[in-house]
Amino acid sequence: MSCTNQIYKAPPNSGQVVLGRTLPSLLDEACDRTPNSRAFNQFTQTGWQALSNHEFRTAVTELALGLLNLQLKAGDCIALLMHSDVNFCIADMGSLLAGLVNVPIDLTQTIEHIIFILQHTEAKALIISDLDLLSQIIPYLQNASNLQAVIVADVSIEWYQRRQQLTCQQSGEKDQIIPENLCLSLPTSHLPAAAQSVVDIPQCIQVFSVEEIRSQGRKKISEFSFQELNTKLIANNLATIIYIPGTTGEPQGVMLTHENLSANAVAMFTGIPNLGLGTEEIVLSFLPLTHVFARVLVYGHIKYGHSIYFSNSHRILKHLQEVKPTIFATVPLLLEKIYHKLLEIGEKNQKRVKLPRPHITLSSLKFSTNWVRKTSLTAWREATVRLSTTGRTLKTHLTSARRFSVPLSQSVMNWAIKIAQKYELGKIPQRRYALMLKLADRLVFYQWRAVFGSNIKYLISGGAALKAEIANLFAAAGIKILQGYGLTETSSAVTCNRGQFNRAGTVGVAIAGVEIMIAEDGEILTRSPYITQGYYKNPQATQQLIDAEGWLHTGDLGEFTSDGFLKISGLKKSRFKLSTGKYVTPQPIESRLEKSALITKAVTVGADRKFCAMLIFPNLDNLQQQALSIGIDLPIEELLKHPCIVALYQALVDEANCHLPHWSTVKKFRLINAKFTVENVMLTINQEVNRGKILEVFAEEINAIYEDKRMQRYENVTIEQIDDLCPVNQRFSCPAFAQSLSS
Repeated sequence: MSCTNQIYKAPPNSGQVVLGRTLPSLLDEACDRTPNSRAFNQFTQTGWQALSNHEFRTAVTELALGLLNLQLKAGDCIALLMHSDVNFCIADMGSLLAGLVNVPIDLTQTIEHIIFILQHTEAKALIISDLDLLSQIIPYLQNASNLQAVIVADVSIEWYQRRQQLTCQQSGEKDQIIPENLCLSLPTSHLPAAAQSVVDIPQCIQVFSVEEIRSQGRKKISEFSFQELNTKLIANNLATIIYIPGTTGEPQGVMLTHENLSANAVAMFTGIPNLGLGTEEIVLSFLPLTHVFARVLVYGHIKYGHSIYFSNSHRILKHLQEVKPTIFATVPLLLEKIYHKLLEIGEKNQKRVKLPRPHITLSSLKFSTNWVRKTSLTAWREATVRLSTTGRTLKTHLTSARRFSVPLSQSVMNWAIKIAQKYELGKIPQRRYALMLKLADRLVFYQWRAVFGSNIKYLISGGAALKAEIANLFAAAGIKILQGYGLTETSSAVTCNRGQFNRAGTVGVAIAGVEIMIAEDGEILTRSPYITQGYYKNPQATQQLIDAEGWLHTGDLGEFTSDGFLKISGLKKSRFKLSTGKYVTPQPIESRLEKSALITKAVTVGADRKFCAMLIFPNLDNLQQQALSIGIDLPIEELLKHPCIVALYQALVDEANCHLPHWSTVKKFRLINAKFTVENVMLTINQEVNRGKILEVFAEEINAIYEDKRMQRYENVTIEQIDDLCPVNQRFSCPAFAQSLSS
């Protein structure tokens, strides 16, 4: 390993390293220290339903005892296929308290990946959100040969009837029920990859509700059951296996211990200045708890006894207004949408529109002429009284404000945006600029804060990179974004902006307990108590990830600023993240496409963008032959734009997209006439694609893909017209098992 000498660590007094804790112990501490009657809040059709942290601890204990009653033993794997809600938290903490290893599965995974994970972990049980999800995977559960029980979290009044329908015998009388063991009736359909390995022995997968399991645990519970179960746990025991995209197309499991996760949560939260306890902080959570970022945050909130409200992406703006959180974690995509909406409103300064009151949603961010006239004059008068020490009073502006009040009302939003865009996090604004910020706050900025509920103290951004201009603009408006950097393999955070250590365009400074070093090739290396134990059943990949000295090789390129802030500068590995926080591994789809005789190279793009796109470099000789065979004889550049040719490649992309989770599928592509050689640096000396060079050379084409708001696939020709126009039907349909769940 060749590295620079300097090792970067957390600044003094910027967090604590607390080792030796199990995750359930964080909950127990909060119940004793900061009892909270509204610690967990779930949105339902009838409103918010609250659980105290004491009630939550009881539910967790009941579930843990009930799971052990199913003859599950410490170290067994239990999968969680669930929505990100209170039920997930109970299942997560309950399985951990029982000494099980839980395996959260993202609902956007394809069915074949879900079955692969169940097989790979040899999961003995599966907790699933509802029967609708279960019905989608039942045809393939026979491939999960170790599965013994399915436990359903949300059940309706039709639960017993629907369970009877699912547990009919596979032979004998129609509708005959098996009440003794409630075995699922499993079809004999197999996934193609597993067909050879499945032994057709009748498999009994029992079906229960979470309430039934908890009722069994309730019979055994005592005052000290939680503590007794927790004392049997060891902090360095495996707690969870989180699956992320693998380079071969199959997911790979990241192994994390109780100590990895609990210590990371404590290091993050103790590093945030003035963080309150109990009901002092209100949290709105909508990110998927199958991802380590959101999950570790929840562990921290549990420890601090905060009030957590669980929302979803469809209701998040409404719930921001309703809940008025002090803490809100999100991914850059949502902040980008809000940012661009503000800019869009600012550009409409020729129209007289209304500025919203705090309860108005983002879509109504407009402003009222009368309100601006009154507020602006009041603000000028107050500023004159308070700020006359600047050497010249602001009285001279009063006349102008009165005389030109209508133009002011038309352009005040645009003016405020320009003021905000000049702000730089970490720098003390000069006096004149500080006055302008205060005035802009009186006129506009408080309305921006209203989008987040007006009480926001900590807006945490993670999962992908956030543009510096967005961080600066929100900071000018009094919304300081705490952006961090981390991986699933590091139990979430490696670095984080917080308090006085906050700079836009960076991912902050190291959290407590973390060491960071930059290798000579620019790769970020990190070492800490939070790094993974390795990839599950994959020692070779683990050796490539963590070297003999304990340094984890992130695959990201970075550099430190002169004052010790980490900046991400690029990718060494091909895997990247979308602005949604989702990982994308491009090799599987690229290798599938490159098997086609019509494609020389396929390069996936989309780092820090909202979806995946692709640059496709056709094999021009084979393409021209194919085109001639269907009666198309055109010059190359025209040929690459012909609807039938685009449709031909679209069919190839659709087929390659099959088997991939929807977030990693290619939504748009461009056909490009270019050659790959070592001489033009498009290939490395090892004949590998030079992704960095491609991003640089074809930046214009890539930007054009994302700037084109149309989602038309065939150059202004509809799918129906393609079917009539082209002599060969180019469309491809993906089988159900290779698609994501409908949740």
